[in-house]
Amino acid sequence: MTVPALPLRRDLQHKMLGGVCAGIARRYGLSVTGLRVAFVISCVLPGPQILAYLLLWVLIPADRGY
Repeated sequence: MTVPALPLRRDLQHKMLGGVCAGIARRYGLSVTGLRVAFVISCVLPGPQILAYLLLWVLIPADRGY
């Protein structure tokens, strides 16, 4: 029997800014700190990383289940 996957929601309890990285890490079973570090490092590279974060902040619903 498999464990049902958690829905993709912004994690408001463990957020630093918008909860996007925390929500993605929780959904896919990743380390929150590792994902945040990877995002910060990727911001040094050229590309729309900050725009993508802001877009995900708007599109991913917040997790209201405290």
